[in-house]
Amino acid sequence: MKIAIIGGGSLGLLFSYYLGFQNEVCIYTRTKEQADEITKNGLHLIKDGIALQPLKIAAAGIQDWRGKEQVTIVAVKQYQLSGLMEELKANVEDSILFLQNGYSHIEMISEIQAQNIFVGSVEHGAVRVNAYTVQHNGSGVTRTAVFRGESHLLRELAKNAPADFPVLLEPDYNEMLIKKLVVNAVINPLTSVLQVRNGELVDNPFYFEIFKQLFLECALVLGLDQEEVYLQNLITVCKKTEYNHSSMYKDMENGRPTEIDAILGYLLELSKNKKMKAPLIHNYYHCIKGKEQEREGG
Repeated sequence: MKIAIIGGGSLGLLFSYYLGFQNEVCIYTRTKEQADEITKNGLHLIKDGIALQPLKIAAAGIQDWRGKEQVTIVAVKQYQLSGLMEELKANVEDSILFLQNGYSHIEMISEIQAQNIFVGSVEHGAVRVNAYTVQHNGSGVTRTAVFRGESHLLRELAKNAPADFPVLLEPDYNEMLIKKLVVNAVINPLTSVLQVRNGELVDNPFYFEIFKQLFLECALVLGLDQEEVYLQNLITVCKKTEYNHSSMYKDMENGRPTEIDAILGYLLELSKNKKMKAPLIHNYYHCIKGKEQEREGG
């Protein structure tokens, strides 16, 4: 398949590396400098402390993307998406897959006139080491679903993904994204504020009490029917990634903006629209926003 990947962060590098062995992939980065580094050095991946075989891959600045590939994968952070919307609307022709956290991007992507629009939920852990190197910290799956259009290209993408980087097709995009939203809404802010790895949220009985209460508040705001199913999924994710730091923790640590607005910000807005009190969502949202402001010097 011909695949465009937009974004030179951890997910963009990770997807480019794994999909690049069996497909014709071009990664489009925010800066031409990063694209030049990838062209010069190839893509490097570190897994389980071992540097794997580098991969030579096409790379270009985002300004060179024209949407001619069969599938374009948008792997930027949720807060970066709005800055790309005009280019996405103008150029994408065939199919586009969005890999953002949260739920607030759904309204944005509905404005795009692409033939097929897909959304995804990534369960891998990854950290960008430098412009052309990514560290794969935790293997998982990529769940995808049709937002609008037909699924045949998603099926082809799944077929062309390597066995150790599976792409799955889910029947309901809403259920898939809500399940991921719950995971992000509990694990990300708690690990960031408490400064702990994911596993400590369930291993430490005092943190686990906060964990359960924040989950119950999220479930109430979202109107979840099968609370126990979502809670067990949340605990499973924590245990599977017990030694990992969450993406929000790493963003805070490295001085990057977080996706708190797309995650707890979305839930906070939803609670206001439903005229529901959500004190934990409110407090943890403002804790993260306060940390971001403090880091920016007030």
